[in-house]
Amino acid sequence: MARRTGRRPGNPDTREAILSAARSAFAERGFAAASIRTIAAAAGVDPALVHHYFGSKDQLFLAAMQAPVDPRELLPGVLAGDRDGIGERLVRTFLGVWDSPAGTAGVALMRSAVSNEWTARLLREFVVTQVLRRVLEHLDIDPAELPLRGSLVATQLVGLAMMRYVIRLEPVASADPATLVAAVGPTVQRYLVGELATG
Repeated sequence: MARRTGRRPGNPDTREAILSAARSAFAERGFAAASIRTIAAAAGVDPALVHHYFGSKDQLFLAAMQAPVDPRELLPGVLAGDRDGIGERLVRTFLGVWDSPAGTAGVALMRSAVSNEWTARLLREFVVTQVLRRVLEHLDIDPAELPLRGSLVATQLVGLAMMRYVIRLEPVASADPATLVAAVGPTVQRYLVGELATG
């Protein structure tokens, strides 16, 4: 009989206690301020056990969010290539995720965020720390502009997801992805690296 390889599943109660503590910590403190040590203490376990179950803090956050995809696997394709096309590549990748089977979980997360403050906080942390910050830090941009640029990009992407997949506003809901990339990509590009008018 062949031996099974890989990590043992462990105690589901312990795993769920860690996830519950992580959701609370990430929602209350944000991704950067929430530490593995404080999450472990809240769950009543050793920090090494958190690493055993989830690996890194990024992986713990994705598990706590029940994120359907790992942005770290998708963003290299967005960031590869010339700077002038990053807006369109970001929108194309975004739509590719939402149009895939993973999009169902995305819709459920979006609906929950609208009515649940904790989910909204987690979704905000996910968008900011796992997606936008990784994209913006790759670009040569004045650090003082990063929060505004990131927020503006989020208005486009989250707004697009809401109208296309949750509210299903036509003709956006049934539009060919290439049409939306061509329409929204230049706006995202300007928010990322273009001139921003200030009042």
